[in-house]
Amino acid sequence: MKKEILYGIHPVIEALSADRRKFFDINIAKGKTFRNFSNIQKLAISRGVNINRAEKTELDAMAGTRQHQGICASVSQYPFVDFSSFTATMGKNGTPPFLVLLDNIQDPHNLGAIIRTALCAGVNGIIIPKDRSAPPTPAVSRGSAGALEHMLMARVTNISIAIQALKKHGLWFFGLDMNGDKSVFAADLSGGIALIIGGEDKGIRPLVKKECDFLISIPQKGEITSLNASAAGAVALYEAYRQRNIKRP
Repeated sequence: MKKEILYGIHPVIEALSADRRKFFDINIAKGKTFRNFSNIQKLAISRGVNINRAEKTELDAMAGTRQHQGICASVSQYPFVDFSSFTATMGKNGTPPFLVLLDNIQDPHNLGAIIRTALCAGVNGIIIPKDRSAPPTPAVSRGSAGALEHMLMARVTNISIAIQALKKHGLWFFGLDMNGDKSVFAADLSGGIALIIGGEDKGIRPLVKKECDFLISIPQKGEITSLNASAAGAVALYEAYRQRNIKRP
């Protein structure tokens, strides 16, 4: 089983809580205490995971960065969900499916930020391509404040083919595009939907764009031509959240 080093307080505690990864051990800086330490101890004990004390320089080497907040854990790699299993679970909680597809998101910080917002907005799962995409690394978990550990994510060879398969489940696909002909605030995002967010430089690729049912844009003023991927995604995700949770008279 391949291992990696998860680092940072939130990623470690959320991975323990989610119970989706195998933990081999946890290493905490000597003399280090923090607010969630007792929770980490309880969760580690319940899962039979050893907690070791290490020098800060050892943790620097383990994490490959100094931004580890004094804690590193040796864990199994992020557990992707099989695409067929992924589709089988859609809508089973009685609410319309809400998915996110990421096309060409290569910045791990953007990926982490999108995952964090998606989890908070009630997204059921995220789909990324195998190529031309940032993988769900420990840096992404750190950037998501541990949200990655709770989010279901599938990885597919071809996003366009995945969209075609998902359309058979009755989903509508909304591509976020600065030249979209409809405002995100005018789109109906209350049903079974998938939001497609494109890459930082070129946006959604043409072949993927062709599969979208609607191209939606975010109205804006000022001299800057567009928001970055994670900021634009946050606006669209929370407009969908608002519509899906609004109390109508």
